[in-house]
Amino acid sequence: MSSEERRASILAATVPLLIEHGTDITTRQIATAAGVAEGTIFRVFVDKETLIAAAVEQAFDPTPVEAELRAIDPTLELEVRCEAAVDIIQSRVASLWRILTAAGGYQSDDQRAKREDRRRSTLRALASVFEPDRARLRLEPIEAADVLRRLIIANCHPALTLGEPMSPQEIVSVILDGTRTHADGQPAC
Repeated sequence: MSSEERRASILAATVPLLIEHGTDITTRQIATAAGVAEGTIFRVFVDKETLIAAAVEQAFDPTPVEAELRAIDPTLELEVRCEAAVDIIQSRVASLWRILTAAGGYQSDDQRAKREDRRRSTLRALASVFEPDRARLRLEPIEAADVLRRLIIANCHPALTLGEPMSPQEIVSVILDGTRTHADGQPAC
């Protein structure tokens, strides 16, 4: 196994353990889950804290979710594209909440500094879902994407919902009926 494969294996094993056990995970648990000797962890990472920071950093990497958003077929109906996007973002936000909760809200200064760049990058990927229907929207695609993202995040936060989170179909209905123009070209609101 190459050093990059070993690092990837250790990080992949760390995230679910971090969610399950929080920062009390042991390097022995991580090594067992990764299929490596415990000493191998310390040849790849200086200490457990560095490993946890790298796992959180990897979890916050927006590249995979952006690729999923951009892979949504632009020829699908707007509602279907948006529902697929909501499903992708809801899964990501729920995962990030679990990781942050498990890690005690841990984020390095470097991760905090990258936060705004990540938001903008993911927002552009989400805006690509709206782009084919630009002429039907009363908002620019980037603005519609921002409204959708805010609703998804609020919908996923347990302290901000009264009951079950809204389904992707419900979220899309709220967003599109507030951003689409009527057949006569007049704004819906």
